[in-house]
Amino acid sequence: MRLIVPTIALTLLATAAFAQGSLAPQGPQNAPVKAMKQNISGTPIAGANSFTMAQAKSQIEGKGYTNVAGLKKDDKGVWRGTATMNGNTGPVSLDYQGNVNAN
Repeated sequence: MRLIVPTIALTLLATAAFAQGSLAPQGPQNAPVKAMKQNISGTPIAGANSFTMAQAKSQIEGKGYTNVAGLKKDDKGVWRGTATMNGNTGPVSLDYQGNVNAN
Protein backbone atom coordinates (compact mmCIF):
# COMPACT_ATOMS: atom_id res chain seq x y z
CA MET A 1 0.00 0.00 0.00
CA ARG A 2 2.88 2.35 0.74
CA LEU A 3 4.13 2.06 -2.83
CA ILE A 4 0.74 2.59 -4.49
CA VAL A 5 0.25 6.25 -3.43
CA PRO A 6 3.75 7.42 -4.48
CA THR A 7 3.47 5.45 -7.72
CA ILE A 8 0.14 7.08 -8.59
CA ALA A 9 1.53 10.53 -7.73
CA LEU A 10 4.61 10.01 -9.90
CA THR A 11 2.46 8.74 -12.77
CA LEU A 12 0.22 11.82 -12.61
CA LEU A 13 3.22 14.17 -12.50
CA ALA A 14 4.89 12.44 -15.43
CA THR A 15 1.66 12.55 -17.46
CA ALA A 16 1.22 16.29 -16.77
CA ALA A 17 4.83 17.02 -17.68
CA PHE A 18 4.52 15.04 -20.90
CA ALA A 19 1.30 16.82 -21.84
CA GLN A 20 2.88 20.21 -21.27
CA GLY A 21 5.83 19.38 -23.45
CA SER A 22 4.08 17.77 -26.39
CA LEU A 23 0.53 19.14 -26.49
CA ALA A 24 1.10 22.74 -25.45
CA PRO A 25 0.80 25.26 -28.30
CA GLN A 26 4.15 26.42 -29.62
CA GLY A 27 4.90 30.09 -30.19
CA PRO A 28 2.62 33.09 -29.73
CA GLN A 29 -1.10 32.46 -30.00
CA ASN A 30 -2.22 36.03 -30.75
CA ALA A 31 -2.51 37.28 -34.29
CA PRO A 32 0.39 39.53 -35.28
CA VAL A 33 -0.09 43.28 -35.03
CA LYS A 34 -0.85 44.84 -38.37
CA ALA A 35 2.01 46.50 -40.17
CA MET A 36 2.07 50.28 -40.60
CA LYS A 37 0.91 49.97 -44.22
CA GLN A 38 -1.99 47.58 -43.52
CA ASN A 39 -5.59 48.50 -42.77
CA ILE A 40 -7.88 46.27 -40.77
CA SER A 41 -10.94 47.97 -42.26
CA GLY A 42 -11.79 49.66 -45.55
CA THR A 43 -13.97 52.18 -43.72
CA PRO A 44 -13.23 54.19 -40.58
CA ILE A 45 -14.21 52.48 -37.33
CA ALA A 46 -15.86 54.64 -34.68
CA GLY A 47 -14.20 54.65 -31.29
CA ALA A 48 -12.32 56.69 -28.73
CA ASN A 49 -9.32 58.05 -30.62
CA SER A 50 -6.23 58.92 -28.61
CA PHE A 51 -4.15 60.22 -31.55
CA THR A 52 -3.18 63.86 -31.25
CA MET A 53 -3.52 65.96 -34.40
CA ALA A 54 0.25 65.73 -35.00
CA GLN A 55 0.18 61.94 -34.55
CA ALA A 56 -2.82 61.65 -36.88
CA LYS A 57 -1.03 63.67 -39.55
CA SER A 58 2.11 61.54 -39.14
CA GLN A 59 0.10 58.31 -39.37
CA ILE A 60 -1.61 59.48 -42.58
CA GLU A 61 1.72 60.58 -44.07
CA GLY A 62 3.17 57.20 -43.12
CA LYS A 63 0.64 55.61 -45.48
CA GLY A 64 2.03 57.65 -48.40
CA TYR A 65 -0.19 60.74 -48.33
CA THR A 66 1.19 64.27 -48.65
CA ASN A 67 -0.25 67.75 -48.10
CA VAL A 68 -2.36 66.55 -45.15
CA ALA A 69 -4.57 69.47 -44.11
CA GLY A 70 -7.75 70.42 -42.26
CA LEU A 71 -7.66 67.56 -39.77
CA LYS A 72 -10.56 67.57 -37.32
CA LYS A 73 -11.83 64.81 -35.08
CA ASP A 74 -15.52 64.07 -35.72
CA ASP A 75 -18.14 63.00 -33.16
CA LYS A 76 -17.29 59.31 -33.78
CA GLY A 77 -13.60 59.79 -32.90
CA VAL A 78 -12.39 59.67 -36.53
CA TRP A 79 -9.83 62.20 -37.73
CA ARG A 80 -10.92 63.64 -41.10
CA GLY A 81 -9.20 66.03 -43.47
CA THR A 82 -7.78 66.22 -46.97
CA ALA A 83 -4.57 64.84 -48.41
CA THR A 84 -2.86 64.08 -51.70
CA MET A 85 -1.96 60.64 -53.02
CA ASN A 86 -0.57 60.00 -56.52
CA GLY A 87 -1.37 63.57 -57.57
CA ASN A 88 -5.03 63.35 -56.48
CA THR A 89 -6.29 65.43 -53.55
CA GLY A 90 -9.36 64.33 -51.65
CA PRO A 91 -10.82 63.41 -48.28
CA VAL A 92 -8.89 61.16 -45.93
CA SER A 93 -9.70 59.65 -42.53
CA LEU A 94 -7.86 58.01 -39.65
CA ASP A 95 -9.68 55.91 -37.07
CA TYR A 96 -8.60 54.91 -33.57
CA GLN A 97 -7.06 51.66 -34.85
CA GLY A 98 -4.77 53.53 -37.24
CA ASN A 99 -6.70 52.67 -40.40
CA VAL A 100 -6.22 55.36 -43.05
CA ASN A 101 -8.88 55.57 -45.74
CA ALA A 102 -9.58 57.90 -48.64
CA ASN A 103 -13.24 58.74 -48.10
